[in-house]
Amino acid sequence: MKLIDSHCHLDNEKFQEDRDEIIEKIGKELEFAVNIGYDLKSSEESIKLAEKHDFIYAVAGIHPTDISGYNQEMENALEKLARHPKVLAVGEIGLDYHWMTEPKEKQQEVFKRLIEVARRVEKPIVVHTRDAMHDTLEILKKYPDVTGILHCYPGSYESALEVMDNFYFGVGGVVTFKNAKKLVEAIKKIPLEKLLVETDSPYLTPEPYRGKRNEPSYVEYVARKIAEVKNVDYEEVVRVTNQNTKLAYKMIKG
Repeated sequence: MKLIDSHCHLDNEKFQEDRDEIIEKIGKELEFAVNIGYDLKSSEESIKLAEKHDFIYAVAGIHPTDISGYNQEMENALEKLARHPKVLAVGEIGLDYHWMTEPKEKQQEVFKRLIEVARRVEKPIVVHTRDAMHDTLEILKKYPDVTGILHCYPGSYESALEVMDNFYFGVGGVVTFKNAKKLVEAIKKIPLEKLLVETDSPYLTPEPYRGKRNEPSYVEYVARKIAEVKNVDYEEVVRVTNQNTKLAYKMIKG
């Protein structure tokens, strides 16, 4: 059974030299990969990749550090992209209080507007949250009909409980880092049926390749770490997280 990379960025410039080879490797080693947009241009590129390859799907969104100049025209353009049949969700969207390229109030306003886009196109959301867990959860709880994924989940088990009915939790290479004790403790308690595996490539490369460019095939190291942490067979992690990814993205019905 092949793994799924639920979150990657193949259109990133770090893949410029060997993108075709990396994509060919995905076709051979993974069931499929989901390429995530972070602004209009990357969302368009994500769709192009998905149109070209059966084993790549797209997600269209505007990252909280890319919302400068956000207006109705941008929103309309994104909504049109989000309606594409190979776009599985609206994302990545959310809050980032680490880089703070826009004020909290602006981020929250745009996050809510993008959630409304997802409601209109009837698709889940992929959420980015950094140093903003409380506000992220408070906003999500206002939309009980919206489902999705908390990508690269940085929170605690207790925080996860607040939205566990509607959301899955993406786990990436960070879980393999020596200083990831908080995340490891959360993963011990969050049910396997609520976890997805991802790379966020080219970022957050897992051990043993930390410091080098990440790629979708390295999702295996994330799955093996989860198996170790939860004391279950690797094959079980593959089976369950694959199922979870398809449920989260509404590719199958639960």
